[in-house]
Amino acid sequence: MTVSTEEIVSAAIAGDEPAFAALTERHRRELHVHCYRMLASFDEAEDAVQETFLNAWRGRSGFEGGSQFRAWLYRIATNVCLDMLRRNSRRATGMRSIAEVPWIQPYPDLLLDAAAPADEQPEAVAIERETISLAFLAALQVLPPRQRAALIARDVLGWPASETASALGTSVAAANSALQRARATMQSHLPPRRAEWSAHEPSAQERALLEQFIDAHERLDAEGAIALAARDLRITMPPHPVPFDGQDVIRSLMADAAAMGDWRVLPAAANRMPAAAGYLRRPGDTLFRAFKLDVMRMEAGLIAEVTVFNAELFPAFGLLPTL
Repeated sequence: MTVSTEEIVSAAIAGDEPAFAALTERHRRELHVHCYRMLASFDEAEDAVQETFLNAWRGRSGFEGGSQFRAWLYRIATNVCLDMLRRNSRRATGMRSIAEVPWIQPYPDLLLDAAAPADEQPEAVAIERETISLAFLAALQVLPPRQRAALIARDVLGWPASETASALGTSVAAANSALQRARATMQSHLPPRRAEWSAHEPSAQERALLEQFIDAHERLDAEGAIALAARDLRITMPPHPVPFDGQDVIRSLMADAAAMGDWRVLPAAANRMPAAAGYLRRPGDTLFRAFKLDVMRMEAGLIAEVTVFNAELFPAFGLLPTL
C-alpha cells in the first residue's frame, strides 16, 4: 500500500525517527544551497543543515501540519543561519572584489544538479537562477543578516511578504523595508553589466575556452594564457585579501607555477561557472596532488575573472586527491 506524503509527515511529527530522517533527507541538498547563500561557505552550510535537522526534530511539535513541511524547514534553516551570523559577527564591508569575502567557498555543480533534479520541482527555480554566482554571493555578504535573509526569501525562494515576515519574526512592513534596503544595496555592489554576475550553462565557446586554458596551464604557456584573458582580467585568491589585476600578472603567476613543479588540470564546474581543477607534482614526487580550483567568469570570448580556491573541497566535486 502506498503511503502518502501527509501520512509520512504525520508519522515524523509524531516521533517516528526513520520517517523524520527520510523526510528531511529529501530536502538536505536544497537546504544546503539555501544556507550556502546565507553564509557563502560550503562547510558552514553543512553545519547549518545539521543544526536545522536537529532543531526541527526537537521542535517538531511546533509544526502545524499540512503540506508546508518544506517551508517549515526553510524557516528553521534561515534562523539557524541568522544565529550563526550573529555569533561570528562576520560581514563584508564592501564589494570591490571577491577578495573582500575571504570565507567564500565554491559550490560543485554536480551537487546543484542533485538539489534540483527536475525543472518542475519548486527548488529547481532557486537553484537554476543566476543567484548562485560567486559575484552575487559575495554581494550578499555585504548585507546585514536580516536584510540578506529577506532578499533571499523574496527574490530567490519567491516567498510572499507574509511568510517572509513570519520566518524573520517581524511585521510585513518591516520585512518589506528590509527587502527594499537589501535590493538597493545589491544594485550598488553588483556590476552594472548583467553578464558580469549572472551564471548560465557554459556555451560551446566557453567550453572551448576552458580547454584552451587547461592546455596553456599544463604547458605553463604564459603567452598562451594571456591570449585567452581580457585586458582587465582580475584574479582573486580567497582568503588572500588583495586581487591581482591585468593580463601582465599572468606572467609572474605562471613563473611561480613553473617553479613549483609539473601540472595536470581537469575540467570542472562550480556555481554554474566553468572551473579547472589543478594538480601539482612537485620535484621528486611521483604523484600529481590536488592543489587548487580555478573558477572562471567568461565574457565576450575571453576569461574576465578567475577566483582561485584551495583543494579542500575536491571530494565534494567528485575529484580524486591524487592523479
